[in-house]
Amino acid sequence: MTGIKAYYQSLNSKVSLQPLIIFRIAFGLLMVASQIRFLLKGWVKELYLAPKFHFTYPGFSWITPLPEVWMYSLVVATILLALCVSLGLFYRISIILFFLSFTYLELIDKSFYLNHYYFVSLISFLLIFLPANGKFSLDTILFPHVRKTNVTKWLIEIIKWQICLTYIFAGIAKINYDWLILAQPLKIWLSARTDTPIVGSFFNEPWVAYLFSWTGMVYDLTIAFFLLKRKTRPYAFVFVIIFHLMTWTLFNIGMFPFIMIFSALIFFDEKDWKKIFFKQTNVEAINERKPIFLFKTKSLQYIMTGYFIIQIILPLRHHLYKGNLRWTEEGYRFAWHVMVVEKTGYCEFIVKDKDSQKNWTVHPSQYLTKVQEKQMSFQPDMIWQFAKYLESDFKEKGIADMSINVKNFVSLNGRKSQPLVDPNIDLTEIESEFQLSEIIVKEEELESVELN
Repeated sequence: MTGIKAYYQSLNSKVSLQPLIIFRIAFGLLMVASQIRFLLKGWVKELYLAPKFHFTYPGFSWITPLPEVWMYSLVVATILLALCVSLGLFYRISIILFFLSFTYLELIDKSFYLNHYYFVSLISFLLIFLPANGKFSLDTILFPHVRKTNVTKWLIEIIKWQICLTYIFAGIAKINYDWLILAQPLKIWLSARTDTPIVGSFFNEPWVAYLFSWTGMVYDLTIAFFLLKRKTRPYAFVFVIIFHLMTWTLFNIGMFPFIMIFSALIFFDEKDWKKIFFKQTNVEAINERKPIFLFKTKSLQYIMTGYFIIQIILPLRHHLYKGNLRWTEEGYRFAWHVMVVEKTGYCEFIVKDKDSQKNWTVHPSQYLTKVQEKQMSFQPDMIWQFAKYLESDFKEKGIADMSINVKNFVSLNGRKSQPLVDPNIDLTEIESEFQLSEIIVKEEELESVELN
């Protein structure tokens, strides 16, 4: 308790701005690379322009893709904005616009939800309120009054807190029967990587999957604490690099490993950097102007308190629902459930005209892209949302009164395929996502539901 009290008392002390400056530069450059990769992969067309229909988030149905030329322009703009953030050029405006544009892209379709997209949005939101352009920035040349050497400690700590929460909740998510006792889904993933040079021949060995599973859980639960302590920080950072490069090599998880590696730089303070190649920066407040914030410090403290309360509640909200979170997916997103599920599914929808009694079998591939179809096939909220889209589509074709049922089978972490959404329920009668518990076949009911 003494250590916690001392840490709390230190939050209002002055510290060097250097860690925040390095973090800003690294974050900006990483986002430049990420968005350029997005363009080169052709994902603007594949994810935003090609789909006829987009799966929206609750409350964000008003967010839709822009016309083609504007979608490409927006992604190019995010690259330029990220570069401006890294250079510290018109920093405050640049980071606000980057946050808005990146988050807009993320909210267009939940088929493409990724934890690291969410993480980037959160970090860019936090950076809006921080004086990360106070040093080594073009803004200090154009606007000398923004120059700073030191900053109140808690303004740097909030980035660390977000990283710590991400890791800890990811670790907690791995404390489950499948991950620790069955070593799933790592058994499935590793068995598919036996062609990996040198080590691939070991991936069919059960003990390897268990080693990876338990190591991953322990890593997520503890790495933040080792990064926080000066004595263990260098060794922890080396382990961060090794761990994330290994996951990047073995699994197709995009930019996430690099984002977490570079994010860990925020844990190094000016003393750490001095040992590497920087000269020591003395903590002085003389002749320095107060940092320019969007809010007064007290208001900012209230905003950050509310922010972190939300960040603690969101990953815990799944406890409000019954059933296995990894099966029902209720409360799954925005909760740092990283790499804990391997699901495959199949869906087809039965549309019945109640007046003529005529039936149509609809295959999602008639409307959706491959990525959308794959993601929808095992996520109840997306199955319901697609059924509502079919209802409106058939109404336009002259079918005024209809029922829509789904025949679907889902396999969770290598289990036998089972119905996920009750095939006997007319999905047109479900009016809100808050009613989805009524249509999901819970674990204890899996064997009892029969298809009509």
